[in-house]
Parts: sequence; structure tokens; C-alpha cells
Amino acid sequence: MPPSLDIRTQHLLRDLAPRVLGAVIRRFRDFAASEDAVQEALLAAATQWPSQGLPGNPRAWLIQVASRRITDHVRAEAARRHREALVVSLVPPEEQLALAADEAHATERDDTLDLLFMCCHPVLSPPSAIALTLRAVGGLTTFEIARAFLVPEATMAQRISRARQSIKDSGVPFQVPTDEERAERLGAVMHVLYLLFNEGYTATSGPALHRDDLSGEAIRLTRMLHRLVPEEREVAGLLSLMLLTDARRAARTGPAGEIIPLDEQDRTLWDRDEITEGLALLTATLPRGEVGPYQVQAAIAAVHDEAASTEETDWAQILELYGLLRGMSDNPMVALNQAIALAMVHGPAAGLERLDALDRDARLAGHHRLDAVRAHLLERVGDKEGAIAHYRRAAERTTSLQERNYLLTHAARLSETRK
Repeated sequence: MPPSLDIRTQHLLRDLAPRVLGAVIRRFRDFAASEDAVQEALLAAATQWPSQGLPGNPRAWLIQVASRRITDHVRAEAARRHREALVVSLVPPEEQLALAADEAHATERDDTLDLLFMCCHPVLSPPSAIALTLRAVGGLTTFEIARAFLVPEATMAQRISRARQSIKDSGVPFQVPTDEERAERLGAVMHVLYLLFNEGYTATSGPALHRDDLSGEAIRLTRMLHRLVPEEREVAGLLSLMLLTDARRAARTGPAGEIIPLDEQDRTLWDRDEITEGLALLTATLPRGEVGPYQVQAAIAAVHDEAASTEETDWAQILELYGLLRGMSDNPMVALNQAIALAMVHGPAAGLERLDALDRDARLAGHHRLDAVRAHLLERVGDKEGAIAHYRRAAERTTSLQERNYLLTHAARLSETRK
């Protein structure tokens, strides 16, 4: 966003972008054209609003500008190539009237959840659909998405580009799915919301640990999804996981934004309302049948939230839950967290032995968290030199300023105790 925009307007544009994109796509059914038009509308807003003032209904303004951009583009193509407008011709007359009504009356329909389901297009593989949705709806950078998938940034850029082209070439309408199609795409939509929340709760890069706009939007959309499919246990589990995790947010950083680890947090700062709501969701869903990975992760978060301190945490139960989760998922981060729980139950040496096996997982090669966990466990067994080396290596590999400061502070502290 241009620096001339104030912070409030920047946040407004970020919040409105997926809702405007959903409204435009719903009518024109062309993902690439709609995405380009919305980006132009956002740029126009960033240029005009500082001098002309905020419009009465910013969402309607953006929809109108984006829609005109598409129409102008199609007309130019028709004039130049002497052929029928591609995008507008796809829009039935009654929907064109609906668009005009949207512009005139500025309805407040929120299309973001529809857009999530639409981006999980049937011609795409689940990983490609999730990556495209995180880019289009979540506004994450290609680098941030690549980190979430544990792949190189170039690989992710190619995946997103191919996904856009696949939708364009497929001829399958880009439209709001039916109930049956929603059910088929639900798993991918939940994964998108999960990754969006994670990026907000612990930002991949930048000066701050949290991106509250992302985590807050993920919770808001998951609430909407839960209202849409209240019978889906995993949706309830996902919402429970987000609430139980987000409840600790205020205690995770100090006055200067510095990281405060779990064992040092002031637990009176944890949000009791979110914990109560999260526990209620989990309690209601667990006895109802087969348990899924989001419910298991919510159960792990619940064990942490119900404990008065790290020492009173039931780490044996957490270790057992991670074992259950590993049986459901081949995610190396689950294995890494399991190693931490193993160290809490059976000692740091057992945790370090488990980490040795993870060294062979190419997906974790070069990831700062593997070095950070090893440094912590080496410190616990008394290997200060090894701990310092891995704290510094982890600091070199992270792209988060607060994580880097935290890791370097630990390395410096250990260096001082050697003297």
C-alpha cells in the first residue's frame, strides 16, 4: 500500500479486497480478469481516496470500479479484434441487472466464503487450490505460502501460475458451487483457513510476531463456515483450535513486541472467553464420532490452556495426542512438536534422539524451527556450545525479526554464562 494511506484505510482495503473479488467473480465468472480488475480498483482507491476522501460505501465503490475495468477491457478487445466480448457475454442479463443493483444500492453481502469455495476449483489438485486461495483470498505472498507448504518459493510461484491457467483453460464455470460441490471442497477450504490463521498467529516474516488482521479474518470466516455446516465435526474442531490458540495471543509478546515463550507467559492475560468457547465446541464435538486432525490439535491446545503452569501441564497426554495426530498426518511439523512433548515427558536426550531422525526429512532442511528446537534441548542437557551454534543458525534462517531477536538473545545469554 502507498505510504500516503493511513493505517486504518490500508486495513480497510485489505479487508475489502477478497469480498470485492468474490462479488465481481460471482457475476463475471472469470477469475483472472476479475483478479486483475480488483487490483486496479485497489490501486485507484489508494491513489484517489487520500485526496478525494473515503467514499460513503467503499465496498460498492471498489465493485463499481472493478466492474467497469472489466467492461472497458472487453470493449477494447472487441473493438480491436472484432469479436464478441468474452467476459460480459458470459453474464446473463438478469445478473447484469443484479450487478447494477449492487453498485446502486451497495448491498452488504459478504462473498468471501463463497470465494473460498470457488477458488477450490474442481480442475485443481488440493495443494494447488489451497495455494491459489491463500494468494487470492488471504492476500499472502508467494514466499509466505511456500513456507507453509515447505517448498521453494519458485516452486510455489509456478504452482499458483499453473492453477490460474488451468482454471482458464478448463472451460468449467468459475461460479458459486452447489451444496454437493461444497461438501467435496470442504477439506481444502478448512486447510486454507487453518494456514491463514497460522500465518496471522505467527507471521512468517516482518517486524511483528502477529498479524491480527489475518488471524481475526480466519476466525471470522471459520465462524461463518461453522454456521453453514454446523453438523461438520472437523469444522467445529478447527474453530475450537483457533479460539484456544488465539486466547494466548496477548501474553505471547512483551511491551516491545518481544517473544515471551509459553513457560514464561502470564496466564492471567489469556482470554478466558475464547478458552470457554473453544472448550465448549470441543466438548460438544468429541463424543459424536470419529475424530479428525483439527479436533486432535484442539485437544492439545485445550490441555495447554487448562493448565495453571508449564509444570502442571499434562505432557504425557499431549505426547499421546501427538502420536494420534502423526497417525493421521505426515506433516513434519507434527513430528517436530511430538519431539518436544517427548522431551518434556522422557527428558531432553530422548527428544534429541527423535530430532536426529527428522534431519533426514528434506522438507525440514534449512527450516529454522528444527535448529531452534535442537538448541533448546541441547541447552537443557548442558551442551552450551552446541546450543549457541544452533540458536545462531536458527536466527540466520528465520525471516521473522522477533524470532531472530529471541534466538540471538538466547545465544548471547549462553555466551555470557560461559565466561
